[in-house]
Amino acid sequence: MRYLLLISVFVIATCGLIYELVAGTLASYILGDSVTQFSTIIGAYLFSMGIGSFLSKYFQRNLITVFVRIELLIALVGGFGAAFLFWAFQWVTSFQLLLYFQVGLTGIMVGLEIPLLMRILQDKFEFKDLVSQIFTFDYIGALFASLLFPLLLIPYLGLIRTSFFFGMLNAGVALWAVFMFKEEIRGRKAILSANVMVLLALVAGFAFSGNIQKNSENQAYEGNVIYAKSTPYQRIVLARVKSGLRLFLNGNLQFNSLDEYRYHEALVHPILAAVENPRKVLVLGGGDGLAVREILKYPTVDSILLVDLDPAMTRLFTTNPLLTALNDSSFYSPKVRVINGDAFQWIRRDSSLFDCVIIDFPDPSNYSLGKLYSLSFYHELKRILKPEGFGVIQSTSPYVARKSFWCVKHTLEAAGFVCSPYHTYLPSFGDWGFLAVGNRILPVSENYPANTRFISGNTLEQMMHFPLDIEEVETDINRLNNQALVQYFEKEWAVFTP
Repeated sequence: MRYLLLISVFVIATCGLIYELVAGTLASYILGDSVTQFSTIIGAYLFSMGIGSFLSKYFQRNLITVFVRIELLIALVGGFGAAFLFWAFQWVTSFQLLLYFQVGLTGIMVGLEIPLLMRILQDKFEFKDLVSQIFTFDYIGALFASLLFPLLLIPYLGLIRTSFFFGMLNAGVALWAVFMFKEEIRGRKAILSANVMVLLALVAGFAFSGNIQKNSENQAYEGNVIYAKSTPYQRIVLARVKSGLRLFLNGNLQFNSLDEYRYHEALVHPILAAVENPRKVLVLGGGDGLAVREILKYPTVDSILLVDLDPAMTRLFTTNPLLTALNDSSFYSPKVRVINGDAFQWIRRDSSLFDCVIIDFPDPSNYSLGKLYSLSFYHELKRILKPEGFGVIQSTSPYVARKSFWCVKHTLEAAGFVCSPYHTYLPSFGDWGFLAVGNRILPVSENYPANTRFISGNTLEQMMHFPLDIEEVETDINRLNNQALVQYFEKEWAVFTP
């Protein structure tokens, strides 16, 4: 019995932290992948646990019965939490209020667990052993959850199944307590019936969680969701619409197959055409292979290295027939080599030199991405770019995020680059900006492949003109220790209404 009780502590500690991680991850997926989301979720959850611990002193009688009921409530609220929030996001205007209410409610109940369990067990252990062993298993459970969540749960179960699974574990602890303390529980038959019903509901939710997720995402995204996967790095959703395919990462549109050629031609061709006989090209990001498709149009290129963080992304665009048709099976070219890893760490270790560098990272919406737009990163970029070569960075919308765009330019100039800004209209995104960098101004070339659909020398000249409402403004430099760009980006996009 002693060890079973300690295992119960381990289980409820693991469940408690998992619910916290699920809430933080879900908030990042829906509200924006930001340090702010995780910080506020964790703070609210811990504060609520403190409230629960404080309230535990007001429970004086039938502690085992109270404990079992709380476990069942946690199983319901925590188990159904992710599914409910995904569904509610489409219909509730004050979603954040609902999110923090659920976080607070779960935290209060989790905060009640350990104090109640300690009082239940105080006559069965010496006090010093009780405290040390309960908190030891509590902290071990927290460590186990923190490792299990990113390595196994998110990649293989996803948020909704994870919530249901750990809800079942909480209900299992309640069921075990009913049988272990059967002589001390009042209304045992009613509690046992409720326990079985909660378990059956959670099992059903787990079994149908795929349908729940699909229905939620079909409501969230225009068209039909034909692929969805949670990875340790992001939520990937592919939706089919009348015009073609749309890819979303963490809820943010990455491309629309109807007009993605405009973006990728503007990203790739101005610098490839400006370098005489480019041979060695580096792509950072761009796990969809669409930039690689454009690079392969240059016969002199004999080596393309692509570094992308998420192996699930590059695997998807290597194996899915709809997507390989879109990127012309670019990853199958013998000229292409793919490395899955963190671009910041990779660029600091690599000593190769490249004729052209294409940087196609997501927008700097959080500090993890902001480091890839920092002065430190651009110093490394300058080191690996040949003196006569050019690089290009997608740099968000100069119309929506004016300071963000020019902040990238000023950071690149601080790293020693000569910058050539340009922008173009993308029907799916609006006005979008790019920054070509090198040791000289980007020349306007006509040496484009014959099969481009959008870009030309005349087009590029027009793209280099900036009207008064988006012309250059003063900004700070984006450094690792200030992340000024992320702050600009969050403020500017938060007030924009399409």
